[in-house]
Amino acid sequence: MKNYSITSLFSGCGGLDLGFHGGFKFLKKNYSRLKFDTVYANDIDKNACITFQKNFHKSIICSDINAIDITKLQYTDIVIGGFPCQDFSHAGKRLGFDSERGNLYKSMCNAINHIKPKLFLAENVKGLLTIDGGKAIQTIIKDFENLGYNISYKLLKVSDFEVSQKRERVIIIGTKKDILPKFNFDIIKTNKALSVYDIIQDLENHEEGFISNHKWSKAKMNKGQGNSIIDKNDFAPTMRAEHHGNIEFHYNGKRRLSAREAARIQSFPDDFIFYPSTSSAYKQIGNAVPPVFAWYIANGMQNFLDDNL
Repeated sequence: MKNYSITSLFSGCGGLDLGFHGGFKFLKKNYSRLKFDTVYANDIDKNACITFQKNFHKSIICSDINAIDITKLQYTDIVIGGFPCQDFSHAGKRLGFDSERGNLYKSMCNAINHIKPKLFLAENVKGLLTIDGGKAIQTIIKDFENLGYNISYKLLKVSDFEVSQKRERVIIIGTKKDILPKFNFDIIKTNKALSVYDIIQDLENHEEGFISNHKWSKAKMNKGQGNSIIDKNDFAPTMRAEHHGNIEFHYNGKRRLSAREAARIQSFPDDFIFYPSTSSAYKQIGNAVPPVFAWYIANGMQNFLDDNL
């Protein structure tokens, strides 16, 4: 079986990579091994890099992407990355391109322009579609198209892909014009998620440390984000990276969600361990692409590549 090689940018702890690799079990379901293999990964967060390295047993370049010599990157079949999204988020100040982070997609453009992969995938928040009155997404699409790619993008709900969370993400897929047609999102299969109760109820009454990362913030209830009790019969709210201890309260109202419960809500398997602390784990989990969501997208992309190459 021929694998498709991956350059992974803004990798974080590796949620997107885990989905593309497949070969993992979440709760009682197996997600088959796919044909993708990460050969290069990069992220700026040193704790996320530790988590990535320990779970994938692969090296990752821990550095600001702008400090990397793009010309030394080797060819890979695809490039994937969730470029930083805080400045496009409805929950943030929405600085958009008026910030250094808001322009980091250009670093991804530079990498794609050098590597010239067959296909690339970029992930970002729902707010990307509305910042600057919709001009930001059009600017990004145009810049990607100018590299020689057909561009498709779509806003997807992760709850349509077995992830019990009210998370919506923009997925941008580019296919090289001279060898591939435009990607059609209709080929990605969907499968509705269970309620959050079904995802985390078995951890409710276990003491801290019962399994890895099952520890929680002791922050008291106050005002603002994260100070609501999740509804056990619904999907969980979006797991955020910048919560400052205000991770949402468990549906029993007695405590906040543990890092392991947040990881379950993000669809990470229990044997995926986050290092080195609970606060760092919350941040890494919130920044990640849910692996099961990524697996459904990767499975569709694999079928697309197999059919068209």
